[in-house]
Amino acid sequence: MGRGGASNDQQDGPERKCIATGDVQPKHGLIRFVIGPDNQVYPDILGKLPGRGIYVSADRAALELAVKKKAFARSAKQPVTLPDGLVDEVEQQLARRVVDLISLQRKAGKAVAGYEKVKGWLQSEEAEVLIQAVDGSGRGKSKLSTPHYGHYIGWLTADELGLAFGRQTVIHGALASGGLTQRVVEEAGRLKGVRVNEGGSGHPKG
Repeated sequence: MGRGGASNDQQDGPERKCIATGDVQPKHGLIRFVIGPDNQVYPDILGKLPGRGIYVSADRAALELAVKKKAFARSAKQPVTLPDGLVDEVEQQLARRVVDLISLQRKAGKAVAGYEKVKGWLQSEEAEVLIQAVDGSGRGKSKLSTPHYGHYIGWLTADELGLAFGRQTVIHGALASGGLTQRVVEEAGRLKGVRVNEGGSGHPKG
């Protein structure tokens, strides 16, 4: 269960408690934070920064609640400094993480972009994940269906997908199974919880 959230304190077990809600869940559904030497709170998206981890659910409302309730200082048992726009910074870092992982899959030959290529992968059942830009045409996106038993990611922008695929913009993408695909799905799931847009609803059914 904790495979997608591996970090330097993995040996303590794969589940953590959210400091805002008290919910206990696998680490890949949480955002890890650490307190720096300057007493500032830093998001640790990769789960590799040194120090004791403080966890908040990958949910914008939970993150905002943690800030409002001063939960970071209470959990750390010390005064802390919260940077302005901490929740937005978490969203930006998660988006970069997802883009980087998709890019790595592309370089490994496990990701394609463009309507015809994606359609071909779906028809040949090579695609495990269908990715579509949140700001793409709804009519165009409705022509492609999520793979059977597969996943759908629909909350990245065309510009972000363009970065992942080395193009200006991308509307349609697909990932094959294996490699980093499961990590992409898990990280995109965290981003979905933190990002506020309409991308999580109304996606095509497989």
